[in-house]
Amino acid sequence: MDTPNYIKALLIPNGHKPKGRKVWSIDLETVWLPFYTATNTMGETHINPDALGAPLRLGYDADGSVKFSKTGRPVVKVAKELSDNIRLVRENFSASLISYANGVIAENPEGYKAQVETARQAGEPIVRKDNDRLQQAIAKRVEEELAKAKAEAETKAQAKETPKPKEKVLATA
Repeated sequence: MDTPNYIKALLIPNGHKPKGRKVWSIDLETVWLPFYTATNTMGETHINPDALGAPLRLGYDADGSVKFSKTGRPVVKVAKELSDNIRLVRENFSASLISYANGVIAENPEGYKAQVETARQAGEPIVRKDNDRLQQAIAKRVEEELAKAKAEAETKAQAKETPKPKEKVLATA
């Protein structure tokens, strides 16, 4: 099986790092809007122009009032029609990746199995090292928590042993 060019293209860094609103971790303004404008132009999709012209929408509560997040900022959502189409691309993208992997497994099962075993062996020392460090960190944390609890218990015990001075009661006439 020859690797399709679209799969090869996914693996080449392009250096672009957009900084706008992300949808599925992909920039809305520089990727999704031009993509869907192009697919509308070619007749592949029929997304309403208002969804492309105003892709960000103010969120509303059930009573019709503007919705605010817990931090006090107004909630802004991507237009439903646009987000539905982006979800469709995401699902199709995932299916394409799975299909490609299954095709390679079917065509070259021994090669795939060898890659999996090589990766497992290469990752084994890292997993072992991380596990050892995690066990050490947990042991250290348990020791620290025990020491802290012991110190708190001693402080409480000392507080109970120290007699409180008697308060003078003032009589009022």
